[in-house]
Amino acid sequence: MIMAIISHALSSGLVILVGLAISCCKGRVCDADRNTNGCSTPMGINAPYKREFTPACDKHDICYGCVCESNVPKMQFDDSSDPEEQHEATWEHQSLARVKIRVLRGHKDAVNSCSFAFNDSKIVSASHDKTLRLWDASTGAHLKVYKGHSSFVTCCHTDPNSTRIASGGWDKRLIVWDIQTGTMLWEALNEGIVTSCHFSHDGRYLVNSSDMDFAISVWDVREGSLIKKLFNHKSTITCCRFGPTQNRICTTSMDRTTKITDMLTFTEDYNVTLTLTGHINVISSCCFSKDEHLLATGSWDKNIQIWDIATGVYRTQGPITFSKGHEGSVSACSFSEDGSMLVSSSYDQTLVIWDVENCCQKFSLKGHTDWVNDCSFSSDQKWIISCSKASLLFILSEMMDKTLRMWNIESSDDIPVVLEHRKNIGLRIVQCQNCGKPFSIAQLEDEASHKYCVFCRLEQPADFSSSFDL
Repeated sequence: MIMAIISHALSSGLVILVGLAISCCKGRVCDADRNTNGCSTPMGINAPYKREFTPACDKHDICYGCVCESNVPKMQFDDSSDPEEQHEATWEHQSLARVKIRVLRGHKDAVNSCSFAFNDSKIVSASHDKTLRLWDASTGAHLKVYKGHSSFVTCCHTDPNSTRIASGGWDKRLIVWDIQTGTMLWEALNEGIVTSCHFSHDGRYLVNSSDMDFAISVWDVREGSLIKKLFNHKSTITCCRFGPTQNRICTTSMDRTTKITDMLTFTEDYNVTLTLTGHINVISSCCFSKDEHLLATGSWDKNIQIWDIATGVYRTQGPITFSKGHEGSVSACSFSEDGSMLVSSSYDQTLVIWDVENCCQKFSLKGHTDWVNDCSFSSDQKWIISCSKASLLFILSEMMDKTLRMWNIESSDDIPVVLEHRKNIGLRIVQCQNCGKPFSIAQLEDEASHKYCVFCRLEQPADFSSSFDL
């Protein structure tokens, strides 16, 4: 029977190893035993759902085949069954460095989406178990369960006033909930699975994408009425986001393009759209910096790209690419409140925190036992929330991840290995062409693309008109 399961799994693109453990893996199956040159099914080349691996043993790394030296330290921690216990994750070879985490348990299946709400005091999550949950961020206790979807819930987002939650799922429904009472305020039926949803900055509008019509829909939140429907892509839209000024909407797609639509000039016959290309695989996610100067995109090609959409410098210099941080497809990305950091999550089970100003990796967070589906910063930049899917292997062994994890990165700059990595990256001083004051850039950065210091760039209004394709 086991061999039949393995044979069927292999024929369907899934790798399930049962009862084949080697001694170094303490009863678990080690991928390193069958990987002589990296993963047998490389992630980020084919669809990520074709890959199912068991965690490797302590002596091996799941996507390398053996322990590899890396500039980016990885995290390990000792998990516990107590959902309210504060765990500590320790840096390898750095006994003085500690990062506190909290594991939130309650969902019965994969957790697909998560974000902070109520000024970081609460957390909202959406799951394959057909529910949304509201959590207390300080204790890890779940406060409310929202039931109404008839299938997997793929996405959720809270409005800026923390009065409403929007969610979408495989049942093709977009639902807006009263966050306090848990009642459904209104719902809309889409032509396909709802892949993403996002409130505007003032909470008046809601945008969602679906997988079959290659379109996004913009809704009036109070009335529950459709305002506009945009068809800008040639394949499934994976992510949609309002810009902080809410005049623009960014969308990413399986057609490997990112598009920014100007909603102020949009009509049925005419719209101004900026098209960004550069990724070589499906683009899974996008996020704006709060000042709307930068846009980040994450892809199944394992890279994150940063686009300077305020100055249009990408037209001559291209985007800044953050690579070699993940060994698997990037599932999500999120800027910190001040735009100095970016966090990305991946199907390689890790999160990576990036130093945006110096264009380098700060460190990697490792603790989930399966794909990390989503991630987000708290507004005070002290915490990162992440969520994970449930592995088919873990379903068979009743050891599913299906957790959310809070990572306390408040003191991350003081971690010795981060300081050493920053030292190795190296900075150099250049002079601002506007105010004349010196500022630092990374050694590898092109001075021509950094003419102004961050303060002068912030004072300049973002001019999109010259950057849009008509």
